[in-house]
Amino acid sequence: MIRRALAALCFAAGLGWGLPAQAGWVGAWYMAPQAVPQAADAPPYLRAPWIDDATVREIVRPTIAGTALRLRISNRYCVKPLHLGAVTVGVARGIGAVIPGTLRRVTFGGRSAVVIPPGGAVVSDPVPAPVVARRALAVSLYVPGRVRPRTWHQIAGRVNFLSARGDHSRDASGAAFLHRNTHILWLDGVDVRARRGWAVVAIGDSITDGLRATLNAQQRWPDALSRRLRAAGIDTVAVLNAGISGNRLLHDSACYGQSLEARFARDALDRPGVRAVIVLIGINDINFADMPPRRGLDCDAPHARVSAADLIDGYRRLIAQAHARGVKIYAATLTPAALPATREAVRRQVNAWLRNSGAFDGVADFDAALRDPLRPARLRPQADSGDGIHPSDAGDRMLADAVPLAWFRSAAGR
Repeated sequence: MIRRALAALCFAAGLGWGLPAQAGWVGAWYMAPQAVPQAADAPPYLRAPWIDDATVREIVRPTIAGTALRLRISNRYCVKPLHLGAVTVGVARGIGAVIPGTLRRVTFGGRSAVVIPPGGAVVSDPVPAPVVARRALAVSLYVPGRVRPRTWHQIAGRVNFLSARGDHSRDASGAAFLHRNTHILWLDGVDVRARRGWAVVAIGDSITDGLRATLNAQQRWPDALSRRLRAAGIDTVAVLNAGISGNRLLHDSACYGQSLEARFARDALDRPGVRAVIVLIGINDINFADMPPRRGLDCDAPHARVSAADLIDGYRRLIAQAHARGVKIYAATLTPAALPATREAVRRQVNAWLRNSGAFDGVADFDAALRDPLRPARLRPQADSGDGIHPSDAGDRMLADAVPLAWFRSAAGR
């Protein structure tokens, strides 16, 4: 009986609790799930917090408006079922608070509680509440047991909250949310019902993930692109961020997740309403072969050396996946990273192919946007966050400005 019930639960979780496919659902916010490293010697920033009969409150910003929403919750990398006693959503206000009157109970097959099996995921019932583009929502998950999460997104780009003991999912006040972190736990998507909307997925590594963008300020280049689209009157396009810091095109990492090639379908092509993908990936593939090996948890392993030809073959496989699904796929050139001469030569070979091959449906020249005219292997000073690799907030805006708006107008029939 237990085995049969678990099988039924897995079936329900995989299909969103039997929710029929409905035209008009569009991904409005996304964060790619990652496995929490399980090494005993993992540094503190790679350890997820214990949740002990407490409520997680996470802040998200849908990038397109809608008349209803639904939540996606993932237990992909966990080895035990995840029990949620209650889930709510409301319009966020201040530090961990919700605007009174906007708090809504979220159900799963009509029930407030849900059990997500190991490796599973659920999609909530529709929540009939209006969604305003870029207005912050607070999603609260009450966890009645003691759990150390194994599914997260390490870098949320903002502060999220963990409560004192108990179910505080219905609290409008933020007073109970005493603890803070910069992760996203379990929550990996918000969809909205939008009559004419569609989604573009920005997928890549730490530059897309926003590793050094200002915390809580929504300054990552996909954020800046979303604002630019709305300013141009293109308000039916959601911009989903599927970046993972440290990610590579061709190789998995114990810390930085599956390779982009392996996760491409799940994190890009499977998003509701997706019509286009923008890919920025490859600099870590070029770099990690020369990173010094570490004892214990080595986040950069395998230290595999890749050529421009290896990366080009990987790009071609992404293109084939996207086109087989009828999705446009655009590339961004690799930005300067002050690389040694041999690695810089690979970056330039890759960029030359991206610009000239015609293999992608279009190319955004991020390299040209950020490179120093006097030292083209380096970032221009105003675009440098300080480490020579990751863009500043101003640099992220330059990247967003380098994305052709024609891609979105043509897809929308404008």
